Amino acid sequence: MNERERLLRDWLDVVLPTTRVRLAPASSDASFRRYFRVWGDDGQTRIVMDAPPEQEDCRPFVAIAQALRDLGLNAPEVLAGDLDRGLLLLTDFGSRPYLAELDDRSAPGLYGDALEALARLQLGGDPGSPLLPPYDSALLHREMDLFRSWFLGHLLGLELREEEHQTLDHAFARLADNALEQPRVWVHRDYHSRNLMVTAPDNPGVLDFQDAVVGAVTYDLVSLLRDCYIAWPREQVEGWTLDHRARLRAGGMSGLDDAAQFLRWFDLMGVQRHLKAIGIFARLNLRDGKPGYLRDIPRTLGYVLDATARYPELAGLRDLLWVRGVNRWQPAS
Repeated sequence: MNERERLLRDWLDVVLPTTRVRLAPASSDASFRRYFRVWGDDGQTRIVMDAPPEQEDCRPFVAIAQALRDLGLNAPEVLAGDLDRGLLLLTDFGSRPYLAELDDRSAPGLYGDALEALARLQLGGDPGSPLLPPYDSALLHREMDLFRSWFLGHLLGLELREEEHQTLDHAFARLADNALEQPRVWVHRDYHSRNLMVTAPDNPGVLDFQDAVVGAVTYDLVSLLRDCYIAWPREQVEGWTLDHRARLRAGGMSGLDDAAQFLRWFDLMGVQRHLKAIGIFARLNLRDGKPGYLRDIPRTLGYVLDATARYPELAGLRDLLWVRGVNRWQPAS
């Protein structure tokens, strides 16, 4: 038993309102946080978040969880916490992530619930609130540079020529401009099938929201509908996207009059997010020893190749990916 686990168990002995029967890993994510499920002799389970304070700050999680609950989203309730030591006791949403439950038959209902919850977040969150930082140009560019450095540079070992760097700079600028011209809303930032849990009632349970920001209206929509972990036909995705636009307009959001513009925002926002995700997946493998995410890169890269083929302003990026053979990359078996 390491020091963190001993600390966690001692803390539970104090804060758990029942006798602990069992403690077991519940899940992990792409950060340094760990999650454990604890069984009590009252027959209930709870989740313990272990967020080492030298690497993670759980204060945003606590504040944003309450804000989401105030908006009517099903975020975990914080039952107890030691913020200085990075320990939280949370309600348990169970073990049914969207990713494990989604198929052609279940998708309309599950996505319908997720989109209704997303609309509550986007229509209810105050973009002027000091709770969330802005998703500004600097952050958008830092994220896309993960693709340049960690995927193209470190993972593929490519040494880009000056004109290739300029091609990336041009594409990144267009993508950032696209994000910044959109209506501003609260953005969960990882609203996808691994962070949504099937719950009854109040589906879905929403997790991993501590990095929320104020940003583009299409960002979370892309996270959900062009998910790095599961893909759907373009026609179906565009139908869901335009239905969501109609939902937001009916809720009073302005600036969404042009359906074609909304789809363009959505497509280009997707390229920004997917470049970031590819860079993160490469970093998780090389820096953090988590190679499992490599298998999600081809799907995610496929979204980028599809979108860059349809938008002339991204033709240079597409040509770079083809000339350098990036379009054919597959993880080693």
